[in-house]
Amino acid sequence: MTQKHCILIGAPVDCGKRTRGCIMGPDAYRTAGISEAITALGHSLEDLGNLAPAAVDVAPPSNPLVYALAENVGWTKTLMETAHKNAPRGMPIFLGGDHALAAGTVAGMAAHAADQDRPFFVLWLDAHSDIHTPDTTDSGNLHGTPMGYVTGRDGFDAFPPLSAPVDPANICMIGLRSVDAAENAVLADGAVTLVDMRMIDEQGISAPLQTFLDRVAAVDGMLHVSLDVDFLDPSVAPAVGTTVPGGATVREGHLVMEMLSDSGLVTSLDLVELNPFLDDRGQTANLMVDLTASLLGRRVFDRPTRSIS
Repeated sequence: MTQKHCILIGAPVDCGKRTRGCIMGPDAYRTAGISEAITALGHSLEDLGNLAPAAVDVAPPSNPLVYALAENVGWTKTLMETAHKNAPRGMPIFLGGDHALAAGTVAGMAAHAADQDRPFFVLWLDAHSDIHTPDTTDSGNLHGTPMGYVTGRDGFDAFPPLSAPVDPANICMIGLRSVDAAENAVLADGAVTLVDMRMIDEQGISAPLQTFLDRVAAVDGMLHVSLDVDFLDPSVAPAVGTTVPGGATVREGHLVMEMLSDSGLVTSLDLVELNPFLDDRGQTANLMVDLTASLLGRRVFDRPTRSIS
């Protein structure tokens, strides 16, 4: 694998929902050895430490259920600017923090891709589609809205303007198993590639992923991967406040990461929703670090392609 310059960016976002604990996520990844795992694979590394949200003033939300709007907007501003600034220097790896952070990371990486005049794609590994808006959420938790924001849906007037909205046709969501009626209605037009757990049960996880990766490669696209702990089954990754049974196995998770590594397409990564308060002796943090290592080239065996003659 081509050696990368990896840039760790701590994003202790803990305002996208009311269950606290994701603020500890970035340091849990560091404790689990993410830096050592990356450098052991020959990549160079820098760690920018943990960021803080910008101070912003926002009008009260039209939906009274919305939680911590100003803090979420401040994080989006900070992360959008940080992603855009650092993307030209290497591969940003955003250590979350809840999934609200992706509003900023995805938007910032999309702006970078636009600067490069290259198509931008998102692989969303998550039990949820997170395509609500502040107006449609019935929980008020904005970690359910980042995909709504980056695709340019209405209702985000308090948030920074998007310089490069993400085309829904360039998004693939894998691992879905908890999508509500309002999100279903948005996704019904078929623009976003949807791979739910039933499809994975029936077809396996590699075929739909490879189809998407082939599309990215065909146009020399830049690929942002957003990995939510709840993509994985809670029996192997318990440290998340939004557990949904029936998720990906450890091997399915590693296969996805190995295929991404083989593709050479990934330009940025989110690691989100790790709540160390809910973990079992670091089990989830260690698994997420291992998956990151697989994405960056760790293998049990190298398997070169051999021609058959």
